[in-house]
Amino acid sequence: MIDCVFCRIIARQTAADIEYEDAHVMAFKDIYPKAPVHVLIVPKRHIASIAELSDDDAEVIGRCFLVARRLGETKGFADKGYRVSVNTGPEAGQVVYHVHFHFTAGRQRGHGA
Repeated sequence: MIDCVFCRIIARQTAADIEYEDAHVMAFKDIYPKAPVHVLIVPKRHIASIAELSDDDAEVIGRCFLVARRLGETKGFADKGYRVSVNTGPEAGQVVYHVHFHFTAGRQRGHGA
């Protein structure tokens, strides 16, 4: 997808600070971090949103969560905790239409959130 910034990052056409990469998933620092540690985890294959997932996407989405676990371990948050979230659609705040998971850590969240 030429108009997708995450596809351009995956294709190395746009620079990013890559934290992890394998054959199916890439993780890179968010350029507008909302926490001391804010990494985006994306499948390399373009999927616009969670709303467009199919059964064929189950494995790559599972791999994204395994990358989140790995980031938690390597960044020292396995015991302290971290958050993995995804926005789906405009009312949820999705800005880039390529499925991506926000890994955030380093700031304690308030109760009830």
